[in-house]
Amino acid sequence: MPPSDPVDDETPVPSTERRSRVGEPVVRADPEITGERADEAIDFDPDDSESVERAAEVLAAFADGEASGDYLDMLRGAAACAALVRGVGSYREAAARADGVSVSFLRTWARVHDLPQSVRRHVARGNIAPSAAKHIARVGGAARLDLAWATLDHDLTVREVRSLASRVNDGVPADEALREAGVELGEVELSLSVEEYRELRREASMRNEAPGDVLAAALAERYD
Repeated sequence: MPPSDPVDDETPVPSTERRSRVGEPVVRADPEITGERADEAIDFDPDDSESVERAAEVLAAFADGEASGDYLDMLRGAAACAALVRGVGSYREAAARADGVSVSFLRTWARVHDLPQSVRRHVARGNIAPSAAKHIARVGGAARLDLAWATLDHDLTVREVRSLASRVNDGVPADEALREAGVELGEVELSLSVEEYRELRREASMRNEAPGDVLAAALAERYD
């Protein structure tokens, strides 16, 4: 989870469940996603005092709007938020170190940094706006993925994502909240080669199943 929200702003932040280290530019340094800008990626190490200080400087500039405002700058700012909070141990101390950036700002962007890599990659590519990612990051568990994929597949607006995140945080299951909004999870359009399409149709016919069921069974077997 994010640097998880403390009970109060002085509570030390517990260890994260993030797969990669907080501040590590896993997405930002991937040239397949960011191209030549991968060399610009900054690694913020919360266990290194100089790196924590740099995170504070980057965060202060980010909060002041000095960054260019593009998706990669926002991901870098989010990484600086998370690394600074982790490095100093509380949101309040992190806010003080970053020239008085608000605790709310820190929480918001630290959560974005904590999103699954599969989601952050779409933020870096520009498929999910950072403003939408902020609301996706408000929810936990599989609901994050449900909202992210629904955003991609159904072109949800930031306002719609915000409303859905609020519904989920009110206790409504993500799939139910999406269904009530007219969004059905599980529908995706695929483009296959003629040979693959022909074989899929043949296999489905021989099994007396729909093509989607054949694909679902194949995926279930692959990821079992």
